[in-house]
Amino acid sequence: MAWDEWEQLKSEAQARQQSATHMQLNQLPADPGGDSTQGDLRVSQKDLASVGDAAYELHQGFEHFSDLARMSSIKAAGGLKSEGYAIGAALDHVAQHWVDQVQTLLDATAHISNHLDYTKGAHAGDEVYIAGTLSSIATLDQGFDERKGN
Repeated sequence: MAWDEWEQLKSEAQARQQSATHMQLNQLPADPGGDSTQGDLRVSQKDLASVGDAAYELHQGFEHFSDLARMSSIKAAGGLKSEGYAIGAALDHVAQHWVDQVQTLLDATAHISNHLDYTKGAHAGDEVYIAGTLSSIATLDQGFDERKGN
């Protein structure tokens, strides 16, 4: 690209910038249906309960079966070590670290299940609080209307 061509492109870009508006907001086109909700993510209590139940079932099943695998590995490691195989010590090492990995997964699944239970309860409490607050505002408004004679 020659220098003259570069200067011409720069001046054309500057001319376009000066003739255009300086701000542009990116947005979705208006919904012709008149729906004022934003986004398309919807989660129901049923969905949250399903996720929580799946996490609980994973926690229970993995706790049981991982313990069986750990015990089998420790038994096999002991047998190999007693026969003089060096791989027995290595298998024992893996079995010991397996416990840490299992606990990490168990903690994560318990956290998911417990958090969803907590969230469900917290939102239910929020609903009661909001309904009570709105109800008291309506009662207060009614009292003002009665004082005005309406």
